[in-house]
Amino acid sequence: MDGDGDGSSVGTDEDASERSATGGRPTRRQLLATVGAGSIVGFAGCAADYARSIPDCGRATADAAGPTVPRPVDDDVSMFRRGLRRYGYYPEETVPDDVTVNWEFPVNRISHTAAKSTPRPTPDGETILIASDTGRIHAVTPDGERRWLLETAAGTSLGFHGTPAIVGDTAYIGGYDGALYAVDIDAGELLWRTSTRDFDGSIAIGSSPAYIDGTLYVMAEYSDPDSGALWEVDAATGNPTWHDDDIWGMPHPSPAIDCDAGRLVSGSNDGVVYAWEFPSLERAWTFQADVDAGPNLDEEADGPFSLGAQIKGTIPVYDGAAFAGSWDGHFYRLDLEDGSEEWSFETGEIVMSNPAIDPEAGIVYVGSADHHVYALEADTGEELWAANVGGSVIGSITATAETILVGSYDTHLYALDRDTGERRWRVENRGHVTSGAIPRDGRIYYAERGAFSGYYDDEKTVLEAPGHAYCLVADE
Repeated sequence: MDGDGDGSSVGTDEDASERSATGGRPTRRQLLATVGAGSIVGFAGCAADYARSIPDCGRATADAAGPTVPRPVDDDVSMFRRGLRRYGYYPEETVPDDVTVNWEFPVNRISHTAAKSTPRPTPDGETILIASDTGRIHAVTPDGERRWLLETAAGTSLGFHGTPAIVGDTAYIGGYDGALYAVDIDAGELLWRTSTRDFDGSIAIGSSPAYIDGTLYVMAEYSDPDSGALWEVDAATGNPTWHDDDIWGMPHPSPAIDCDAGRLVSGSNDGVVYAWEFPSLERAWTFQADVDAGPNLDEEADGPFSLGAQIKGTIPVYDGAAFAGSWDGHFYRLDLEDGSEEWSFETGEIVMSNPAIDPEAGIVYVGSADHHVYALEADTGEELWAANVGGSVIGSITATAETILVGSYDTHLYALDRDTGERRWRVENRGHVTSGAIPRDGRIYYAERGAFSGYYDDEKTVLEAPGHAYCLVADE
């Protein structure tokens, strides 16, 4: 049990052990212990870590399936970016030559610019779950017929921006109220919701859960000071079983896991990529983006990090490497073993999209705020092509055997030829298209941010039109 609530225990043997494991820096909970009980009312009480059950990586290794099969290989598991390695790759799906909107309905109404939740089909494809920034979860059939609508407590904050992880008939998703939710998909009912106390006062969970062998992994965000933690959670009960709170910025990316390499990786607003050994969860290494610019110091946390180098995009893991975009304008390939930089590609503008990887061709696709999508050789970083999509790319890129799907701030969803980057088609929408586009059985599902006026000015922000969820089909 984390005994920081009284703010009186500093310098114990346990604390010394943690400082040793984290390079001599105090963890977030040690920091909070130094500021006094009166300053940490939001963190009153303590979070109990229940006994760990070490996940079995047996069904998520290369021996279990070929490189194009998502991990885990269980037929009843579906998650953000299509698996633990977060490839965003759908080689068996075909994108039509021309498309039309089959159905749409409003879901998003909040001006917060974080990428919107990606619609997630259940493994059987019979239900599409769409989480909204209003705290509602919509369940519809592929034809757009409503199955149910669930109102949640996340509607009191900024709702949902992460994407559900689906395991059998249960969906797991974190909210901007700092809670993790488990939902019965058949009934449309809440199974459990963690409390603020469970996650030590978390204010938000913007990441999408990773699931393996009965266990969930999520990144939680904190304020006063800004910081984060990686949490391991029992999927059946919602009980936390382990956490590491030695993260110096708010973490938005979703955890990626490579069982072959024995690594779990994620990033944070401090410009750092964090890696843990998996499944032991010992800290393996950290990589600091924008090191040439020199560190900025958070006066409260006394921790060095680059404020202009935020790592906001989910980091796919492939070929013994992690691929991370940074607000310093670079896209990095990092060695999974030790975190060393193998190459970097400069776009000149913020890189915060969720990249896609074709593991058969060895190509990574990434978007930038410079209005371009880039196709890069995964082993060298060599640019194969660049395509202008008219606006910033901050959401998820999807790769199929022939097509790249990407949403843009110019309000369009684009389909690009995978080999050349040439535009196949684009569909105009209302707001910024920042969710991923998911191809399934001849349909393409995605969502957008609402259309707002005054957001980037000194004027009052006004919702001009809610953001919709869409389904595209072939235009015959």
